[in-house]
Amino acid sequence: MNAHDGDGSIEGAHALQRELAQRVRKRDEFAQPLRTIAGFDVRFEDGGATACVAAVLLDGDTLQPLDEALVRMPSALPGSDDPELLGIRAWPALREALARLPQRPDLAFVDGHGIAHPRRLGIAAHFGVAADIPSIGVAGKALLGTAAALHEIRGAHTPLRDHGEHVGWLLRSVPGQAPLIVSPGHRVSMTATAQLAMRCVAGDRLPEPTRLADLLASRHAAQPRND
Repeated sequence: MNAHDGDGSIEGAHALQRELAQRVRKRDEFAQPLRTIAGFDVRFEDGGATACVAAVLLDGDTLQPLDEALVRMPSALPGSDDPELLGIRAWPALREALARLPQRPDLAFVDGHGIAHPRRLGIAAHFGVAADIPSIGVAGKALLGTAAALHEIRGAHTPLRDHGEHVGWLLRSVPGQAPLIVSPGHRVSMTATAQLAMRCVAGDRLPEPTRLADLLASRHAAQPRND
């Protein structure tokens, strides 16, 4: 078992998250300009026993898709459906999906949370630290924290705070639709997180990397399994 998987127990998973959270770097260490960006979507099948990861590689300038990968592997914690442990449960499949892309992206968007997590290590932060890749978490709802009322203007964002600590942003990517929760994963600053997310929004509520990864995962889920 890889050191980033944990020891297979819930207690071990929590301890690993606390340990890896200490390695998160919240400063900008990504290539500028961004040459490639990837999106990752994670789903679970077979009652949580199997992790399905869809990965899409995009051109960093045009946001046009360049390649994709789809991986199904056993979950690292098959007996757990805890949303706070997504990073550990999906890490083996995420690692394999990243390896199947033709090149490592300069930045990864992950469907889920970065540091906006009770132990400051959501799936995007776990993936970022474990793979040593700049990463951002994009989620549809918060796991914790409070925020001020958000303006309806496109791109408006307000801090998400947990007991006074700034852990992410509520981001209005599209007026009239519910805001996203975006937070740094690894090697991306808090300020750049909201800016990069909006840079990748092309009309849909989701940034293109996670939107396309979600579409790939949905197409796969709709197909009958051959195994």
